[in-house]
Amino acid sequence: MHAFTNFLFVPGNRPERYAKALASRADLVCIDLEDSVPDDEKEQARDTALQAIAAHEEGRIALRINGMRTAAGLSDVLAVARSAKPAFLFVPMVECATEIDIIREVIGDETGIIPLVESVRGLRAADSIAQSPGVAALMFGGGDFAGELGVELAWEPLLHARSEIVMASASAKIRAIDVPYIDIENDAGLAEECARAKMLGFHAKAAIHPRQIETIYSSMRPSAAELAEARDAIAAFDSGGGAAIRFRGKMLEAPLILRYRQLLSLGETHHA
Repeated sequence: MHAFTNFLFVPGNRPERYAKALASRADLVCIDLEDSVPDDEKEQARDTALQAIAAHEEGRIALRINGMRTAAGLSDVLAVARSAKPAFLFVPMVECATEIDIIREVIGDETGIIPLVESVRGLRAADSIAQSPGVAALMFGGGDFAGELGVELAWEPLLHARSEIVMASASAKIRAIDVPYIDIENDAGLAEECARAKMLGFHAKAAIHPRQIETIYSSMRPSAAELAEARDAIAAFDSGGGAAIRFRGKMLEAPLILRYRQLLSLGETHHA
């Protein structure tokens, strides 16, 4: 499964948008069966989405199902088990690791599971959720979380929750994904939030409109300068026999090399 720094949500009941999304620079296209699909259209949207996944061979299509505590979500999981598997399965409103265990038992281990932590209860269980077998990344669902707290979907009110998501992901050695930026036409605001998320430790950010992809792509992925520095630092460290050395005026030791190797891994496996 490839690394990604961005992905684009597409409503499951709008199949005419699938091809346009796949033609964009999005690393991953996530067909949404949850919030964007009315209850009376969920069954048809599910069938259409699974047909698209079966017909697509590049492995760039993910699927967001409905929550596991809903009838629609249970139906989604059973349908996925009988169909071609998406690259990743996004699972909303996860509040305990048992939900992930059930999904994996039903669909197998071909698909990476990405739980969305969208509630205080889910955040408190984030460590166990992140460490569940089959979990490939952890995503912060900031919209619902902000609603539960009664605060604005903004950086400062949600900084603590974001930090907890990053910590849980790092502990489980999986990727952390940040919530979409909802001010679609504010490119500068999106770039600023991407920079903050990247600095905090997030590896990817979701998009809700194709126009956001370029900004997220350029902001979240390692820059050419970062990759060059990482290569030089690793070469210098290795040539020194793995001992702490001075590199460009700074002390360079094993923990810093780990970050550099992560940067290279992301940069070299990134979808182009």
